[in-house]
Amino acid sequence: MIAVAIFFIILGILIKYGKLYFLMAGYNTMSKEEKAKVDVDGIATVFRNAMFGMAFIMIIGYFAATWFENSEIETIAFYGALIVGIPYLLIRSNSKKYKIDK
Repeated sequence: MIAVAIFFIILGILIKYGKLYFLMAGYNTMSKEEKAKVDVDGIATVFRNAMFGMAFIMIIGYFAATWFENSEIETIAFYGALIVGIPYLLIRSNSKKYKIDK
C-alpha cells in the first residue's frame, strides 16, 4: 500500500515538475494545434493534486489499519481513493477550465 502511495506521489511530481506530459492520456496523440488549445500546466497541476490526494488517503488508511489492527481499513482506503480520485481526475482535467479559446 505504501509503495503504491509513493508511486502516485512520484508520478504526480514527474507529471507536474518533470513535464512528462506524455503520461497524460490523450495528450501525446494531439496535434500541435490541439495542444496549443489546452492549458497543459493547469492539467498537470490537477494530476499532481489528484495523485497526492489519493496517496494521502492510502497512507492514512495504512496507518489507521495498523493502529486499529484491522487490514480491511487499508483495503477500503485504497479502493476509496481510487473510486474518488480517478473520476475527479477525469472530470476535472476534461473541464472547459483548461481549454484555451483562440
